[in-house]
Amino acid sequence: MIVQVQDLRFAYGDRVALDGVSLAVNPGEIFALLGPNGSGKTTLFRILSTLAPAPPGRVLVAGHDPATERDEVRRNIGVVFQSPSLDKQLTAEENLVHQGHLYGLRGEELRRRVAAALGAVGMSDRAGERAQKLSGGMRRRVEIAKGLLHNPRVLLMDEPSTGLDPAARLDLWDHLRRASDRGVTVLVTTHILEEAEGASRVAILDRGRVLACDTPAALKDRIGGDVITVTTRDPAAVRTALRERLGVESEDLAGVVRVERPGGHTFVPQLIEAAPGLVDAVSVGKPTLQDVFIRLTGHRFTSLPEEDPVEASMGSRRS
Repeated sequence: MIVQVQDLRFAYGDRVALDGVSLAVNPGEIFALLGPNGSGKTTLFRILSTLAPAPPGRVLVAGHDPATERDEVRRNIGVVFQSPSLDKQLTAEENLVHQGHLYGLRGEELRRRVAAALGAVGMSDRAGERAQKLSGGMRRRVEIAKGLLHNPRVLLMDEPSTGLDPAARLDLWDHLRRASDRGVTVLVTTHILEEAEGASRVAILDRGRVLACDTPAALKDRIGGDVITVTTRDPAAVRTALRERLGVESEDLAGVVRVERPGGHTFVPQLIEAAPGLVDAVSVGKPTLQDVFIRLTGHRFTSLPEEDPVEASMGSRRS
């Protein structure tokens, strides 16, 4: 395992951010930490990137404990923060040159690595262009090139798609897959459900705990059927009708009745007949990671409170 976390606990004062988190990341995979604000994923990212103190013996990154071997961990990781870190007055190439100097790179070796890193993210033809003139997606690619410049074993990315349009997001993930194909382990935090679908494995976090960890397909297989959602003016009456007339349990999620059922399309006529005049609209779909999150927590992915102010303020100062 390239990253190992065992029974990790961390608190900001009285607020518990991580409550016994355990996970293991395989070399070369794209691993997503998926969770809404307040789930603990930012805290875990900060610990893995050595920006927050880790309890000794609870975390290993590339075989090193960040609590006692911070410098060794930093030599083995590349970090791309949520907040932009490029100097917009410098060219893409100049940004990477300055990054290389931080790692003691000079001369021909530095020039070779800069060219290779920009080539890996498809930015060779824009190397001499100032960062301020690049699109958001292109700047993100240069950020990745910075993170890969010193040939890290692990690339850590915090909310990599922030501010990107759908096309740029797809392009970004294409470059992450290429990095993974070259043997780099990519670990990302995200609150975008669709984005996590592109990961090799996903760890779902909620209130500081890992609720599940598996491939996206395996997580969705837990639902075991279709997901039926009912829009109605009287959710309580629909749920009562389903329970009393059909023996089917359901959930009320912010006024929308949700049912998990094999063969959903064949169940819809029964549902409408059981609740005459109460169904305004009904839809049937295959399970998504949103449905997995609902199954695990009993609430929608977006319904958690905002991140703790202390944690959020730390995140806003990333460089």
